[in-house]
Amino acid sequence: MQTIFSPAESRKYQDHPKFAGVGMAMLVAQGKSDLVSVSELVIDPGVAVPVHTHEIQADSIYIVSGQGEALVNQDWTAVGPGDHILVLPGTEHGIRNTGTSPLRLFVHHSPPLY
Repeated sequence: MQTIFSPAESRKYQDHPKFAGVGMAMLVAQGKSDLVSVSELVIDPGVAVPVHTHEIQADSIYIVSGQGEALVNQDWTAVGPGDHILVLPGTEHGIRNTGTSPLRLFVHHSPPLY
């Protein structure tokens, strides 16, 4: 596999396939790697990604900007820029934007989800 470079100026956001009010830009899509998928999510103020699980994917979430709450070990915890969450397969998780500006995240799934 070759190195994959995703310049910021070429990033294209689309509506998330499951969650309204969430924009998604794929940096590494399932077809480009059989190891990982990487996306940037932008969650509008007042919007939540509901509690869910992934059967086989580990989910690594890095908060770039904004304020929110994430379900961490069955408790809602305040999150902000620089915070990181590692969610193991089969573990319930969710995130919601509690701020007044978009909540921006980098999400890494292994194996790929999208």
